Amino acid sequence: MASNSSTKTKIIDQFHVSQPPGSVPDSSSIQLSFFDVAWLFTGPVERLFFFSLPISTVDFKSTHIPALQSSLSETLQQFYPLAGLVRPCPETSPDNQFEFYFCANNTIPFSLAESSSNFDKITGNEMKDFTELYSLVPQLPRANDGTIPLTAIQVTVFPGKGICIGVSMHHVACDDSSFMHFVKSWASSCQIEPVKAIGLPPPLFDRAIISDPNHLYSKTLSEMKEILSKGPPPASECPSPLNQSRPLISTFVLTREQIDALKEGLIAKSDGPPLHCSSFTVACAYAWVCLIKSQETITDNIITEKSAHLLFSVDCRYRLQPPIPAGYFGNCLRPCFVEASLQELHLQGGVFTAAMAIGKAIKGLDEGVLQGAEGWFRKILSLVPNRPMSVGGSPRYRVYDVDFGWGRPTKVELLSIGHTPGTVSLAESRDGKGGIEIGVVLPENEMQQFESCFSNGILYV
Repeated sequence: MASNSSTKTKIIDQFHVSQPPGSVPDSSSIQLSFFDVAWLFTGPVERLFFFSLPISTVDFKSTHIPALQSSLSETLQQFYPLAGLVRPCPETSPDNQFEFYFCANNTIPFSLAESSSNFDKITGNEMKDFTELYSLVPQLPRANDGTIPLTAIQVTVFPGKGICIGVSMHHVACDDSSFMHFVKSWASSCQIEPVKAIGLPPPLFDRAIISDPNHLYSKTLSEMKEILSKGPPPASECPSPLNQSRPLISTFVLTREQIDALKEGLIAKSDGPPLHCSSFTVACAYAWVCLIKSQETITDNIITEKSAHLLFSVDCRYRLQPPIPAGYFGNCLRPCFVEASLQELHLQGGVFTAAMAIGKAIKGLDEGVLQGAEGWFRKILSLVPNRPMSVGGSPRYRVYDVDFGWGRPTKVELLSIGHTPGTVSLAESRDGKGGIEIGVVLPENEMQQFESCFSNGILYV
């Protein structure tokens, strides 16, 4: 048996899944959009879907793996670029262009693993070892020829308890909305009586529907290459959790009742224009304040002089003119920048300050969703030393609606947040009652402080 990064997880078999013969073009390519090219030099989005299923590894391999593989193959008839790769365009194409390239013999690596970890603990909300969960994440194949493999799958069996389906998909291929489009389509086709996933149209890969009158593709690519030519980004004030001796991952839940109470409190404090007070705003504001307060204590002078920063992505599909069809598969995100006084966020009332700043940033999108696009990534890089909080996922992606035929997931984790310090994940609460799950990866001492703030600060709006 080949071991994964944790001795508790072992790879026991490896396969390669392709589209059914004759179902896709022999070979073809799709140009990237300027939304895609921004993610060329990043990494994959990594999600784990846990399901309760008391079965042995031997029985699971014989009864469920064939169905998972055949349904994945069928799903790839529509999502066929995901089995391909991204590569520089041939020399006959315009300079500095990249494309999705795929051919009929492309495959997706599909691993079967077994874990001896405690399934009940690893699927709970409490603090747990990040590296233990990360052993369940499939690793994209390495390429040394300038190409970028896009997708990998790992299915891990916890004998007698449950299974985990891990999906890694390079961000250049798509954003979270499209990621979940693919996973839900695969899950629906895997059921004993395949059902059409409700509300999921066929994927649309045509990049021509995204106009680029201001040449943002070439400008974005030039900006990214210029940034990379200057070496790695400046170090954050806190090392990446993956470099810590004991990184932890934990989930914190804001219930529907707590969200409503926070909204009421924030609205009551507002004596100016109406406050943008969505559940997303409330959750981001509360997590932002808790994250700031979990960091090392700093002097009043430093607090007074500093600003705090928050980054989150905005889906541009419905904000562009004309709007992009719901089935569009790819990246269609822009960053939204939020800034507030660090001193005010530390004070009682910090959540209100945070919510006001987030609402102001969202309101600013009305000036044009592509406003300032040429400087987005240089600005992101300039904020890295300040350790901004960034947000992955969203409750609107409905990650707990994934059903491969075993019922709703016991737990869903966005593991890729562990690669960037200060990143949290958001998802709808599994119980379906309108709450929000907030996933956090932090060193042990900061996680304990975050937990204390989250539990005790709910009244300090």
